[in-house]
Amino acid sequence: MNTLTQPLTRPQHCSDEEWELRCKLAHCYRLIDYMGWTETIFNHISARLPGPHHEYLVNPFGLNYTEVTPANLLKVDVSGKKISESPYDGNPAGFALHGALHEARNDIRCIIHTHTTPISAVAQKQQGFDHTNFYGAQLHGRVGYHSFEGITLYQEERPRMVASLGDKHILVLRNHGVAVAESSIAKAFFLLWTVQRAAEIQCAAAALPGENVPLDEAIQRKCAEQTAMLIRESGFAETFFAAMVRKMEAERGPSW
Repeated sequence: MNTLTQPLTRPQHCSDEEWELRCKLAHCYRLIDYMGWTETIFNHISARLPGPHHEYLVNPFGLNYTEVTPANLLKVDVSGKKISESPYDGNPAGFALHGALHEARNDIRCIIHTHTTPISAVAQKQQGFDHTNFYGAQLHGRVGYHSFEGITLYQEERPRMVASLGDKHILVLRNHGVAVAESSIAKAFFLLWTVQRAAEIQCAAAALPGENVPLDEAIQRKCAEQTAMLIRESGFAETFFAAMVRKMEAERGPSW
């Protein structure tokens, strides 16, 4: 089925709140493509729906991120089972990670998984992220690490991923990539942008001769606390997200 020929039809029984969430999540998919952070048709972004059942929206497997629309997003439960009709299926490799985190953490409303080259390079290193550059310092104390167990397909890995994340919001999947998890789509996107910039600078610095300038741990902690407060207590993430959507659509045209 060619999604580009499909009408943008609001699903039946879709509330205004759900439709707004669908539109924002579809924009997030297109922003990830716009930023060059996609892995062709792979990887996934999910947004939890309102309500007590931990249901969430995720991309149809096989579509490019530029083909994701508010209407064709899948609605699934924590096991990945579709709970509304769709001609598409999801990516089984995403359900274990997304289902586990949405089920375990009520504060998590959006999860973005990527493995860009800089992020995967950092995930390959035993040290993981250092905290000596401007963006890396903002991640101090916010990163959990999960050992690679193969493609995340299996139920038995779910509790171990939850334990690896703990109460943090960034999960480095060693030898693989990263998942960021936040209380909104805009906050998750901004957090991923910070993680991506930290990885890019860490990789670039490692390619240059000479020692890095160290940062005292108290300064690292202060940077992380200031960033967390900025995101928590202001509309900064929403402002950033809206600005990036405007920039993208000014260059590419309307998303749908």
